[in-house]
Amino acid sequence: MSGPSAAGRLRPYGLRCDHRVTPLGIDEPGPLLSWRLASDRRGDDPAGHRVRVGRRPEDLAAGGEPLWDSGPLTDSRAVGVRYTGPALEPRTRYHWQVTVDPAGPGAPSAAGTWFETGLVMAPAVDPAVDPAVDRPAGDGWRASWITHDPDPIEVMDAPTEGEAALDHHGLTPCPVLRRAFPGIPGAVSRARLYVSARGLYEIRLNGTRVGDAELAPGWTDYHHRIQYQTYDVTELIRDGGGENVLAATVADGWWSGFVGFEPRRAGAHYGSTPQLLAELHLVDADGRTTRVVTDHTWRTRTGTVRHADLLMGECHDLRRSADGWDLPGFDDADWSPARVTDADHRLLVAAPDEPVRATAELTPRTVTRLRDGVHVVDFGQNLAGRVRLRVDGLAHGARVTLRHAEVLDEDGELYTANLRTAAATDLLIGDGRAHTVFEPRFTYHGFRYAEVTGLAELAAPDIVAVALHSDTPWAGSFDCSDPDIRRLHDCVTWGQRSNFVSVPTDCPQRDERLGWLADAQVFLPTAALNADVAAFFTKWLRDVDDARTPDGGFTNVAPRLVGVADEGAPGWADAGVIIPWHLYRTYDDPRFLVRALPGMCAWVELIRRHNPDLVWRHRVGPHFSDWLAPGTPTPREVVATAYFAHSAHLTARAAEVLGHHDLAREHHRLAAGVRAAFNDRFVTRTPGPDGQDGQDGPDGDSLRIDGDTQTGYLLALAFHLLPGEQAPAAARRLAELVESAGPGLVTGFLGVALAAPVLDAHGRADLAHALLRRTEAPSWLFPLHHGATTIWERWDGWTPDAGFRAPAMNSFNHYALGSIGEWLYRGVAGLDQSADSTGYRHLTVRPAPGDLTHASARYESVRGTVTVRWERRGDTLSLRVRVPPGATAEIHVPTTDPRSVRESGEVPVDGAHLTFAGTGPGRAVYRVASGVYRFTAAYVPAGTPERGPLHRAAALPRTPGPATPTHAGPHEEDMT
Repeated sequence: MSGPSAAGRLRPYGLRCDHRVTPLGIDEPGPLLSWRLASDRRGDDPAGHRVRVGRRPEDLAAGGEPLWDSGPLTDSRAVGVRYTGPALEPRTRYHWQVTVDPAGPGAPSAAGTWFETGLVMAPAVDPAVDPAVDRPAGDGWRASWITHDPDPIEVMDAPTEGEAALDHHGLTPCPVLRRAFPGIPGAVSRARLYVSARGLYEIRLNGTRVGDAELAPGWTDYHHRIQYQTYDVTELIRDGGGENVLAATVADGWWSGFVGFEPRRAGAHYGSTPQLLAELHLVDADGRTTRVVTDHTWRTRTGTVRHADLLMGECHDLRRSADGWDLPGFDDADWSPARVTDADHRLLVAAPDEPVRATAELTPRTVTRLRDGVHVVDFGQNLAGRVRLRVDGLAHGARVTLRHAEVLDEDGELYTANLRTAAATDLLIGDGRAHTVFEPRFTYHGFRYAEVTGLAELAAPDIVAVALHSDTPWAGSFDCSDPDIRRLHDCVTWGQRSNFVSVPTDCPQRDERLGWLADAQVFLPTAALNADVAAFFTKWLRDVDDARTPDGGFTNVAPRLVGVADEGAPGWADAGVIIPWHLYRTYDDPRFLVRALPGMCAWVELIRRHNPDLVWRHRVGPHFSDWLAPGTPTPREVVATAYFAHSAHLTARAAEVLGHHDLAREHHRLAAGVRAAFNDRFVTRTPGPDGQDGQDGPDGDSLRIDGDTQTGYLLALAFHLLPGEQAPAAARRLAELVESAGPGLVTGFLGVALAAPVLDAHGRADLAHALLRRTEAPSWLFPLHHGATTIWERWDGWTPDAGFRAPAMNSFNHYALGSIGEWLYRGVAGLDQSADSTGYRHLTVRPAPGDLTHASARYESVRGTVTVRWERRGDTLSLRVRVPPGATAEIHVPTTDPRSVRESGEVPVDGAHLTFAGTGPGRAVYRVASGVYRFTAAYVPAGTPERGPLHRAAALPRTPGPATPTHAGPHEEDMT
């Protein structure tokens, strides 16, 4: 397969099936087959493409017979094609190839890859659209759900003389299950293992761990869906009829453990005992399949893991180990038969996203001995994960305890008050063996520091921190001249890593870790620039849809939990509308809207039904306003009605995209009505002295929004709630409030993401930069200057004067306030897409340099690589831009002298690939085709340029002639 850095003509690379690379075990009947494009030449755009799918690679070769051939397609805007051929069969690998035709000279170029279907295929009608459609039984699952029978209860942890009793938090030991089976005669041509759990599983085949998924199968609302994973285990099978062993450990996890912040007993939300479901399919050379399934023939007992809980931690007692239990030849005669609970497969779905994986290991920055047998380890980074500890010579019954915390108190001890009821404690009990490596497998913690108790000495090489998160491929990077802002970006990315753990959680440390919708919707624009989150949010949006209430309400959290308020608050439940729309714009996949539109309409109608005068006064659910805003609270009705208008507007746009024009008109009328109600109820305007509306200056209109808060103006401006002539007055008042605060922000979760983009869009990028560089609380840099390595939940989670805020709500690893990351890419570096664009087909490159000397951003879009880099040297600014094939860009060159602009060293001239579009305050604007462009211009930073209307400047030197070609590779180091 050709890659983006290969030399040559227009070529596809980065092939995906449903936004994943070579997925193993999909159940989507019409998957999206997509690709990206690269070229070394300007204007080297696609004219069309052709996709073919076959069972074998040779089916796609010349003269082959593919299963499906799309035929020549001439849509130059396409970034993928949905498969519409014959029904895909389960348990089958399909090979596919895309051939792209260039619009200009050159031969077509092709690339190929594969995907594989799961044990059962979903029906052709997506259950997310039509929930009444059941999954077919067919030749699908034959396995049963099995578990360890807890009766009679094994009393294995009673303390011996001199031992303290263990606190198992009411949790039971983790069952281990095994099944020995003969291999099939002859060689195995293919072996696939399909696995799920009500709880968490780790499965092994002949002593080797299968796959690298952590905390599998992931968290869903088990009343609606349970995911399974598919593994290729061909290389692990012993051929020739000898004994093989399939073995597993299962743990409570989200199914029957402690979940959320309610002080509930384990198992209160879903079930009481973890269960396993597995099928191993062995295919011989003649295509015959032998199945090994979970059933009553499996043997079970409890083992080394005495308890494992996501919040409480994990305990390993090596005295209870049974060495070799997962290998052939082990005698399990004294084990119990597994108990079959049921054989219900209706809720099983193939996991549509990449699992949680261990993605990084961090060595200690320091190891400090606090007192005899107690050490504190600083890993230098707040993260979500676990510790791996090597222990030599741990005596029989001796204990090593690991406790975790994000910060230390003034005495250098772990500060754990903010964990609330989460114990976050792992325990190892020795059996006298010489060497032990202790690493929990069914828990994770949010921590920077670990306290290790029970070892006389602890050396740094003996302990590492292992970071865990959903394996979303990293797609973006950002850099700039200010080390503080670079560190801020690092904090944002580590917050994203720490809180994308099967669902987008709010925090990884305390007794919560819930999928709060508002946190996700405000952070999504940043998250989608940092990483490819299409598959991750595909999965989570199904959780959001599963959680909907019978009357059409979205909830505050997804998956839904007992004890958490059902119907959502303004800005929280509206995520059910906002997130699908943003994903559609980012990934150009209308299925995000297809699946979401019924819920979007139901949510907007629910608000309208309860508030017929179109002012959202009557709460559908709770109301959090602008959560954790340090300033004057924004009136709840202002926040609610603003989101009502925004959701109605986006629902209308989604209906337009999908061709539901009557529905679109209905919701456009509703959105207009809500905007009018917002203005009538909350906006007060006083004309300027000349009586003219909309004068932009100190003597212009005066406008106030009820509450007179930063967030009120930000919502009104970001959601375009004000008549156009009133927006300048609202922007002026916003700027006044920001300036009078320091300049500073006094916004919470809902306002913070809008501040810099709105100020920038209304000509005050200087204020956006001032907010970015502020070091006093509240600010982004204040935590960094006091040791933060992730974004805090509160602006002032700790201050020198007041110490720690109330521990009931004080996480040091959140991401909501990290939504400034979007503006780092789009504002500071200038990498953005136009308002009418999807999938980065039309780019807008408009840097806001401020007083920085350089900045750069790189983003792997669904169309290909986009890069922007600008640099100031003296009074000259250079700007380099890469536009992927099939895209165009409007490039705003910051300059104080438009006549000084050069492109690739020459005076820019209108031609096939570049045209002059005009000038605006402090900028010259050019429209370009795909390719690499290098601009230079005079730039004297007497303040950040304002953004105003463009003006065609005929006086600029322009002579006819072809644009100067460039032949830069798509991954030049100087571009990044």
